[in-house]
Amino acid sequence: MRKHFFVLLGTRPEAIKLFPVINLLKAEKSKDISVTICATAQHRQLLDQVLKLAKVVPDFDLNVMTTNQTLDHLTARLLGQIGELLEKLKPTRVIVQGDTATAMTGALASYYHRIPVSHIEAGLRSGDIFAPWPEEVNRKIVGSIADQHFAPTERAARALRSENVADDRIHVTGNTVVDALILAKAMVESDPGLSCRWDGIKKRHGNRRIILVTCHRRENFGGGVLNIVNALETILQREDVAVVLPVHPNPNVRDVFASRFSDHPRVVLISPQEYTDFVSLLSLSYLVLTDSGGVQEEAPTFGKPVLVMRETTERPEGVEAGTARLVGANYERIVAETFRLLDDDETYAAMSRSHNPFGDGHASERIVKVLLDA
Repeated sequence: MRKHFFVLLGTRPEAIKLFPVINLLKAEKSKDISVTICATAQHRQLLDQVLKLAKVVPDFDLNVMTTNQTLDHLTARLLGQIGELLEKLKPTRVIVQGDTATAMTGALASYYHRIPVSHIEAGLRSGDIFAPWPEEVNRKIVGSIADQHFAPTERAARALRSENVADDRIHVTGNTVVDALILAKAMVESDPGLSCRWDGIKKRHGNRRIILVTCHRRENFGGGVLNIVNALETILQREDVAVVLPVHPNPNVRDVFASRFSDHPRVVLISPQEYTDFVSLLSLSYLVLTDSGGVQEEAPTFGKPVLVMRETTERPEGVEAGTARLVGANYERIVAETFRLLDDDETYAAMSRSHNPFGDGHASERIVKVLLDA
C-alpha cells in the first residue's frame, strides 16, 4: 500500500528532533513510500539554521512568521494554510513533533481532513495548562487527535494511558533529540573548524567556569525574565564564573538581556547558534541554566547539571534521575542552587554522573519501523 508521509515542522526544536526521522524515511528506496516536508517557519532564522545543517530541504515553506506575532493570529494562519495543503496533497499520514503551534494546528487540520496523525514526543505533561504555556494545551490537543503516539519515556506512556489512549497506539521509543545530539557531536569531532569554534571564549576566560544560559519561555516574559537577570547579576559578582547567553530574538527577552549585560566583561551575548555550535557550547559549559525543554534532554548526555528556571516541567524524568533541578524564575533559588553546584563538589558530581533518562540514540529507528509497518 502506498504511504505518503507529510512531515510538519516550524521551529528549531522541531527540526532538530525530526531530521533523524526525516533522513531515515527518505533513505527508504520503495517506490510506494514518499515524504513531503512542510516548513511553516513559525520561527524563521532559528529553523533555517538546523535545516541547512541537516540538509533537509522543505517541499513547501509557508513562511508565516511575523514580528512579535500573537498566538491567535499565528494559529489562524497556520490552520488555514496547512489545511489548504492537505486538501491539495491528500497524504496518507501527517507527522508532527512536540508542542508547538505548528504541531497543534497540523493535527487539527489533519483531523478536519480525516488524515491520521503520528505524534513524536507524545505524552509529556506538567499538569498545569499555563506552565508551560501554551505548550501544555498544544500537546493535549495533539494527543486527543493522534492515532500513533511515540512516547519518549515510560512515564510519558503512563500519562497517555491515564488519558485513555489505547496501549496499541502507544510506542515507547526514547527521544529523538538524543539521536540528533549524537549525530551533531560526531560532526563537531570530525571537523576541526567546528571543534575549535569557542576557543576564543576559553582563552578569554581561562579557568573560569562557564555557565550556559538559555531563556525564551512565554510564561517568563516580564517579571520572570527580570528575576533571572537579577540572579545572574548576583552570580556574576563571583570572579570565578562567566556567562554565555545565546539571546532569543523575541524582544521580550532580547531587549532585557541586552540592556543589562551588553557591557559586562564576563558575559558573552551571542545570537542563537547553529546546532553544532550549540552542542560545542554544551560541551564547554560547567552547568546550564535554562527554561528550555530540549536542553533538559540534551545536557545530561554531556554530564552537565541543569537548573530549570520554571516552576513545573513536562520532563520530570530528569528531575527524578538527578540530572536536573527545578528552581523556577525565582531569584533566591537560582542563586542558591547555582552557588551550591559551584561550591559543593559532591552535589555537582551526583548531578553530572546521573544517567540520561531520555534515550539511547535509536529512537528514530524505532519510530520509522512503526511508521513503515503500520
